[in-house]
Amino acid sequence: MLDVSILGLPLDNPVIVASGLLTDQERNIRRLIERGAGAVVTKTIHPSPPKGLDERILRLPVGMLNSTTYSKRPVNQWLVVLRSFADDRLPVIASLHADTPAELAALAKDVEATGCRALELGISCLNEEDGLEVDNPDRIYAYTSETRSRTTLPMSVKLAVGEGLQDRVRAAIAGGADAITLSDTIPGAAVSPTTGQLELNGVFGYSGPGLKPLVLAAVWQLRKRGFDLPVMGCGGVTSGRDVADYLSVGANVAQVYTALHTDMYQTLGRIVTETRDLLGSQATTTPLPAGNPQGAAI
Repeated sequence: MLDVSILGLPLDNPVIVASGLLTDQERNIRRLIERGAGAVVTKTIHPSPPKGLDERILRLPVGMLNSTTYSKRPVNQWLVVLRSFADDRLPVIASLHADTPAELAALAKDVEATGCRALELGISCLNEEDGLEVDNPDRIYAYTSETRSRTTLPMSVKLAVGEGLQDRVRAAIAGGADAITLSDTIPGAAVSPTTGQLELNGVFGYSGPGLKPLVLAAVWQLRKRGFDLPVMGCGGVTSGRDVADYLSVGANVAQVYTALHTDMYQTLGRIVTETRDLLGSQATTTPLPAGNPQGAAI
């Protein structure tokens, strides 16, 4: 299989399970790795997740809307779980967020003490009660730089495609990010055919196949403009072909999530196998892109 690495983690393959409800349990994370995931990103750990919200998912013909936010498991419980993963040398990336940059930095320091080897800053979630109306460079720099000041762990900053992406990426880099995860969910809505009102009672995070063309374009444009930080492409992965497409435009690895809500382990196994079939035979003749704007000829 094609060996790769991200955030200092050596991976058996470039297929990473992204952060979400499916990665909120130790058992799921372990089984996803057993079934072939190159790495798994935990559900976002938060010291004070919002309470009383109506958090749900809505399946769509072209993906999924979700109004979920962060893990409801206490930080201390997560620290025990992360220590267990570290003891077993499992390729697990801890997704973190907090209400302030200082709180996020303190959380990152506690996570580092468990032996966890890599972080993803899930700072762009738009599903909180007041929503994330503007994810601006100053905000991203504040969270990233404060976290960097308290930990030496490699970390990726998860951002959403959209307006001002280049400036937001620059802010993450200036703050000390070692990689970028692109993309978080983007605003989406669906109308109920029975009530005529918005499903989930509002605008929430969309993920699924419709996101892939937007992320492919964004990654390609970042590479074309000279950004050479490692990128974890995320959005609409349903097959090994999708993984190969992300690598072709300059992503170093690809994250998969929404597709796993159907036959989770079987779907992951299929995607990993397809990725192996597409890329494995070319590993000795066609190097994968590492900041190459044109990508490999896959």
